[in-house]
Amino acid sequence: MNRFSYVKKNYPGVLILGSVSFFTDISSEMLYPITPIFLTSILGSSMLSVGIIEGVAEGLASLLKTYSGFWSDQINKRKPFIFVGYLLSALSRPLIGLSTTALHVLGARSLDRVGKGLRSAPRDALIADFVGPQDLGLAFGWHRSMDTMGAVIGPLLAIFFVGYFSDLREAYYWAIIPGLISVLIIFWIKEPEKVTSVTSKKFDFNWHNYSKEYKNFIIGWTVFCLTNSSDAFLILKMKDAGLDFVAIILIYAFYNLVYALLSPSLGHLSDKIGARKVLIIGLIIFTFVYMGFALSDSVFMFILLFFLYGSYMAATDGVSKSYAVRLVKPENKASSLGILGTATGVSQILASIVTGFLWDRHGSTVALLFTCVGSFCFILILLFLIKDQRRYDSSNMQ
Repeated sequence: MNRFSYVKKNYPGVLILGSVSFFTDISSEMLYPITPIFLTSILGSSMLSVGIIEGVAEGLASLLKTYSGFWSDQINKRKPFIFVGYLLSALSRPLIGLSTTALHVLGARSLDRVGKGLRSAPRDALIADFVGPQDLGLAFGWHRSMDTMGAVIGPLLAIFFVGYFSDLREAYYWAIIPGLISVLIIFWIKEPEKVTSVTSKKFDFNWHNYSKEYKNFIIGWTVFCLTNSSDAFLILKMKDAGLDFVAIILIYAFYNLVYALLSPSLGHLSDKIGARKVLIIGLIIFTFVYMGFALSDSVFMFILLFFLYGSYMAATDGVSKSYAVRLVKPENKASSLGILGTATGVSQILASIVTGFLWDRHGSTVALLFTCVGSFCFILILLFLIKDQRRYDSSNMQ
C-alpha cells in the first residue's frame, strides 16, 4: 500500500483538511508573488514599506495563533476556528485589488492574516487528533503537500489572469472563488471524540506546563525566525536581476512543486529517523540557499536555489509542527502549535522590517546574508541544547 492510500484509508480527515488548504492556497498564492510587485510598481511603495506590511500582517496572525490555540484546547473544539478563519481570508482577497494606497493593502492583508491566525493552530491540532503518534510526520507532510500544490496552481492562474486582463487588480477579484470553495469543504469535516475534558474557558498561559525540550525548541526556532524574512524579498531579488513577471511566477511555482512533492517523504522520514535530524538538514540547506541568493543573479542559479529552498521547506514546515506536538501533553496540542506560530510571526515582524531597511540602505547582498545568521544559530541549538526528543506519544495521543 502506497503512502497516499495508507493515509486515505486510516486518516481521511487529513485529506479533507488538505483539500481545504489546497483551494485556499490557490487563492492566496495566485496573489502572493503579485503583491510585492503590485506594491512597488502600481502603488509606488518602498522596500521598507513591503517589509512593514509583510511583517505587521504576519505578526498579527501569529499573535492570534497562541490565543486561538489555547481557546481551542480549553473548549475542545477545532472546527469553528477553522471555518471562521478560512472565511475571513477568502473575503479579504478582493479588498487588496481595490486598494489605492499601501495602508489599504496593509488593512486587507491584516484581515487575511487574522483568518490565518484563528485557524492555523486548531487546524494543525486537528491533524494531530486524527492520527497515531507513529504517523505524525507523514500526516503533516501530506497536509503540507496538498496545501502547497495549491501554491503551484495559484501562481500559474495569476499568469493567465494578468495576461488576459492586463491588470494586476483582476487577479485579486477572481481569487475569492477558490477561497469560498475551501470554506464549503469544511462542512465535511468531523471532529474525533476528545479524550481530554474542558478545564477552563479562561485564557491562562503557564510556561511551566511545557517540557524543557519544547522550551529549548521554541527558543531556537525564535532565534532563527528573527532573521528569516518574508519570501517576498526573494521574489524582488529576481525582479531586480531583470527577470520578467512570467519567469518569476514560473520559478516560484516550481519551488512550490518541489515543496509539495517532497513533503510527504521528508515527513515520513522524520517519523523514522527523528524530526530533529531532518530539521538540521533543512536548516543547512536554508543557509546555503540564502547565501546563494545574496551572491547570484542568473536565471539558472535562481532555479537551482528555489529547488533547494523547496527542499528546505519540505524538511522543516510540517516537520517542525509534528516535532512540537511530540514534546507536549495531549491537552496542550493546539496551544503548543499556537506558541510555535506566534514565535514565528512576531519574530518575522522584526526580520522583515530589518531586511527591508538593510536592502534600502546597503543592497540585497547584505540584506540576504543577514538571514543566514539565525539559521546557523538554530543549528547549534539543535545540536547542543536539544539532545533527545521527549515523547508523550504512546500514553496520550489518539
